[in-house]
This record gives sequence, C-alpha cells and structure tokens, in this order.
Amino acid sequence: MKVLVASRNAKKLAELNRVLDAAGVEGIELLSLRDVEEYPETPETGATFEDNALIKARDGVRYAGLPTVADDSGICVDALNGMPGVLSARWSGGHGDDEANNRLLLAQTSDIPDERRGAAFVSACALAVPAELAGRLGAAFGDDPKASRTETTVRGTWSGELLRAAQGENGFGYDPLFTPDEEPGKSSAELTPQRKDELSHRGRALAQLVPLLEALRG
Repeated sequence: MKVLVASRNAKKLAELNRVLDAAGVEGIELLSLRDVEEYPETPETGATFEDNALIKARDGVRYAGLPTVADDSGICVDALNGMPGVLSARWSGGHGDDEANNRLLLAQTSDIPDERRGAAFVSACALAVPAELAGRLGAAFGDDPKASRTETTVRGTWSGELLRAAQGENGFGYDPLFTPDEEPGKSSAELTPQRKDELSHRGRALAQLVPLLEALRG
C-alpha cells in the first residue's frame, strides 16, 4: 500500500517510517511530494493546525489519488498568547526559514523571565483516503464497514519551555529553542531520533494513526 506524506521534508518522512517500524507495521510504502507528479498546492489558510493539515491531506487525495498523511505543527509560547501557533513556519515573513524564525522568536522573548517561558509544540496530523478506501478507514473506527469515512485528524502536544539561545544540531524548525519537560535543560535538537519520537508532539500524533494505516493495507 502506497501512502503519500504531503511534505518535502525528508525528516518528517523518516519520522513516520520510524513510528511504523516501532509498531511493527509492514506493507506500507511511504512517498513524499518529491516522489509524485507535482501538483498545485492549496494555500494553508486554516485557522487551526487541523484545518491546515486537512488542506494538505485532501490535496494529496485529489491530485495524487493516494491515501495521504499530512502534518501541520508549530510552537505555542505562553507569553505570546499561543503564538506563533499556525504561523510558526512563516513567523519571520518567509515560509520555512528556520534560522530567521528562531532569531525573531528569541528577540521577541528576550525580556520574558524564566518563570514565564512556558511553551508547547503542537502537531495535528490528518489522514485522508480516496472514496473507494473509505470502508477500510470506517472499519478501523468500529463503524459499519460500508460507512463512508474518508478523513480524520489527531493531535499531539509536547510541553516544555523556551530556551534563551539555540542548542543542538539535530531536528529542524524550533527544535533548538525548546526544552521539553521530560529532558529539562536539553533542547529537542539534542535528543536522539528515537527519544524524540517517543516524546514529541508529532510522534504522539502519528502513533494515533497507526491503527488506521494498518487497516488501509486491507
């Protein structure tokens, strides 16, 4: 069973592969947007992480004709009233400029005291499937196998604090600025991939999709 991961980020693809391997799921071949014919991508204008994840997942079904997993994630800083939130990837103006985004966030929070530097990573993962596979997805939820259920979303949250300077070379996005509650003083960019999968917002969300992806194999 081929499943599209609606991203060009190789690290996201590898993360889902590790989650599937850890769960013992076989028979699923993950493809990225680099592996399918290029198609027009709908702007991510949703008000929530779930909205944006569904936009990307639906595009994958519409244009590639494949079951599609999509993620929308970001960092929510308590002292900024939950921002950058859904604007995380383009916080500095351009999309996906990690260095500029991190620099701006550090500048905006430089005078926030330690006791108010709470933050959380949030990931919403969507799974959308072609209509002919809707019965399989419905059955995985315990529904009538003939019922139409073509999409779902799940959410994972990872709580911690915002650091005052970048630490670590692993990960991507805001990983160097985030220290999780489970590993105080260490950034998520300093964790091994396995430890990050165990703890992270995206790992927690993706793990909830495992039973559905298993069901898709038929």
